[in-house]
Amino acid sequence: MKLLVVSGRSGSGKSVALRVMEDLGYYCVDNIPVNLLPTLANAVMGQYERVAVSIDVRNLPNEPEELAEILSYLPRKLELTILYLDADHTTLIKRFSETRRLHPLSHQAMSLDEAISREQQLLDPIASRADLYIDTTDLNVHQLAEVLRERILGQKTGRLVILFESFGFKYGIPKDADFVFDARFLPNPHWEPELKPLTGLDQPVKDYLAAEAIVGKYIWQINSFISSWLPHLERNSRSYLTIAIGCTGGQHRSVYIAESLAESYRSQRDDVQIRHRELKRHHGR
Repeated sequence: MKLLVVSGRSGSGKSVALRVMEDLGYYCVDNIPVNLLPTLANAVMGQYERVAVSIDVRNLPNEPEELAEILSYLPRKLELTILYLDADHTTLIKRFSETRRLHPLSHQAMSLDEAISREQQLLDPIASRADLYIDTTDLNVHQLAEVLRERILGQKTGRLVILFESFGFKYGIPKDADFVFDARFLPNPHWEPELKPLTGLDQPVKDYLAAEAIVGKYIWQINSFISSWLPHLERNSRSYLTIAIGCTGGQHRSVYIAESLAESYRSQRDDVQIRHRELKRHHGR
């Protein structure tokens, strides 16, 4: 049985995530106390193939070390994945202000700002154990649902899912990245008038970058780094690995390199995904 534990700060999208899981055929339980998780798992084992449970700050044990102990009581045959959702502080405040909902910690005589900061501290034990982290700051409800379907359905086997993500440094580094590689020093198609409006998915840009020896060398070295450490990461029972490639605007170099790496790994593995953050932002591609 697959057990997906969904957690994260209030306002980050846990309710949306649980609805998406239900649509994907998961048996969903909302806001169960963590200490009841082993009991629930044993009760539904054999009845359901996939179960999703959401846990918020009110349902965590008082002591951080208790979480590891509780999770150790889960059935051994269980395939556990912890999904952690979060957004930046300003976005969470804005979401609460727009919906006028009460924060779970608001009864403790804290301001909203203090409650959101305190919640992050209390959730750190489960955040640090997360297999999959999704930053929802720039995602609306529909985009979050799409990302969740990509990540969850993309995991075809029990093996590690590798996500190659291109991005632009001018828009910030992806918070869910495990490894970040900087491609800003490479020759830039942006300065070629005929290539500027194109992206790294277009053949003229591919031809331009493929002709530069330094680009090929950089791709080879990233590939070598990943290949060297991948077996160790897989032995560590990780579910997801996000490798982010950044250039200035996330349009040309990072897209080309991410595509090249993904193509290389797709020939060896089933669970390879690709995401072009800025192309989704600007072009909807």
